[in-house]
Amino acid sequence: MDSNRRAYLEIHFAVFLWGFTAILGDLIQLSALVLVWWRVLITSVSLLFLLRSFRVFREMPRRLIFQYMGIGVLVAIHWLAFYGAIKLANASVALICLATTSFFTALLEPLLLRQRLKGYELFLGILVIPGMVLIANNLDFSMLDGFWAGLAAALLAALFSTLNKKLVTRAEPVPITFLELGSAWLFLCALLPFFLRSNPGTIFWPSWPDLGYLIILALLCTTLPYVLSLRALKHLSAFASNLTINMEPVYGIALAWIILKENKELSPGFYIGGAIILVAVFSYPVIRNKVEKLKS
Repeated sequence: MDSNRRAYLEIHFAVFLWGFTAILGDLIQLSALVLVWWRVLITSVSLLFLLRSFRVFREMPRRLIFQYMGIGVLVAIHWLAFYGAIKLANASVALICLATTSFFTALLEPLLLRQRLKGYELFLGILVIPGMVLIANNLDFSMLDGFWAGLAAALLAALFSTLNKKLVTRAEPVPITFLELGSAWLFLCALLPFFLRSNPGTIFWPSWPDLGYLIILALLCTTLPYVLSLRALKHLSAFASNLTINMEPVYGIALAWIILKENKELSPGFYIGGAIILVAVFSYPVIRNKVEKLKS
């Protein structure tokens, strides 16, 4: 199996696992910050068993270590925004907002990676805007804060994915993941005391059902897909990988419909807007192939 095909299979499997994260986030009865704190802690501990040696960090340039740690802070803020969107709206709203990652990536990737802006990528990214407008207009007012949090999560996902693409070839996936998620946990540790002090009624210790969900979320829906996605990024562009990652709303919304019955909370206009976004997203491979054939 060639490396590109293997990378696509790995990223698709990672996305399938990520499809469960929003469902678990809705089922876990913890605030977004506490939920993400536990998720990152369990994930970081699990990565200790995957590290072959800590020597790799001594051999890694200090500047590169700090760069990975900085990306980890962005990952933490992304998850806070994503789970905040779930708590403020619902899983479906958070997931469909995440589909706009491709639009933000089309803008950020040429800027950060010093590549030429591809017109068709920008065009497809802009096509998601009417879908987002339709979704916003068909949401209950009480869900709008969740909608904006979801868009912030998409922007941050585009940012840290693009930065990872820039640096992913300079180290192995597991050490990168450990540095990024370890720094994410340290960042959340700095925030947690202030959050708990300003929200004294917040539940910190998970119940037994929540602990089970957290373990599934951390190990099967974080550690494994995160490593797979980083490995796949070595062979895929950040834009192409993010378009594949946009399958997450498809899986997640289908699961939310079946498990959480969220279709009762949302109007047909929401799903029409979501369909517009997904059509734009999945048009990318077809248009890309046509553009490449015209150039050859």
